[in-house]
Amino acid sequence: MKRCRNKCLFCFVEQLPKGLRKSLYFKDEDYRASFLYGNYITLTNLKKEDYDRIKKLFLSPLYISVHATDPEVRNLLLGNFEAPPILMELKKLAKNKIRMHTQIVLCPDINDGYVLEKTILDLYKLYPYVSSIAVVPLGLTKYHKNNLKPVTKSKAEEVISLVEAFQKRFKKKHGMAIVYLADEFYIKAQKNFPSPSIYDDFLQIENGVGMVPLFVKETKKVNIPQLKVKKRLVTFTGESFFPYLNQFIEKMQKKDIPINLIPIKNNLFGESVTVTGLLSGEDIIKGLASHIEKNDIVLIPDVTMKDTDNRFLDDLTLSDIEKILQVKTVKIGTQPTDLLKTIETIC
Repeated sequence: MKRCRNKCLFCFVEQLPKGLRKSLYFKDEDYRASFLYGNYITLTNLKKEDYDRIKKLFLSPLYISVHATDPEVRNLLLGNFEAPPILMELKKLAKNKIRMHTQIVLCPDINDGYVLEKTILDLYKLYPYVSSIAVVPLGLTKYHKNNLKPVTKSKAEEVISLVEAFQKRFKKKHGMAIVYLADEFYIKAQKNFPSPSIYDDFLQIENGVGMVPLFVKETKKVNIPQLKVKKRLVTFTGESFFPYLNQFIEKMQKKDIPINLIPIKNNLFGESVTVTGLLSGEDIIKGLASHIEKNDIVLIPDVTMKDTDNRFLDDLTLSDIEKILQVKTVKIGTQPTDLLKTIETIC
């Protein structure tokens, strides 16, 4: 696996505390993993033979972190002042008809405002080979050291206004929005999400783009059956997703399904990190301890664990949760139907 040689100002790996799963500290930067798994790469470590192989095998699409098309701004963000101009690299791929899904990690006062506008316009010129542009906010843990500013409510409002203007323009011309905002911007701005149709085919849903509005849309389609559940169920989520998941949980409660939802704070990374997937085993244990009873069944979202061995970020496992809390646990998927199917199985 190719290693990343950048030192990005906002790099999440650089903000990790000690004592987590060893694999989390490996900074990958591999075009093969980009094609196979959707990992984002910066194109800063590719040689001519790599581009030749991408062309020969037609490795499309690739997922690329752009951040800014202005070389000085981008190299500052990457912490790599030898990085080649990104537009030059993207044009190489476009010339060979390689599709690209790009992302801009927004860092206030660095690549927002005019820089963001220029970046979107530059990437748009490579459409349709640049098939999508995601704008996502930087993530800051309590261990960050580069004095970066978080995305505030006013900054989120500003970015939403700028991006929605582009979406309207692109939709009118191409029938596609092309540029998309991470859900977190709407949550931070305390604004309603746009219609799910703005996300087109949800091309970057794994990047937190359209995940919440799609979930809410799916809950409206689900017919909750009358189930006879003998034991009380308890599940949890990160704080940012709680209001949306809780609406669905309340519908289930009205059908006499005994399920409780607990929002859990992130003590490992700090309270500014509010997504479910970054909750540690220890935080889950602490967050649930005062809310569960001996005969409860705890439903654990699969996004909190490594796929292969049910291991949390801090190396605790699903069996550790059961032993410490003395309850039965069941792993669940992220969709409304996943939750209902699991409950039906328990019944």
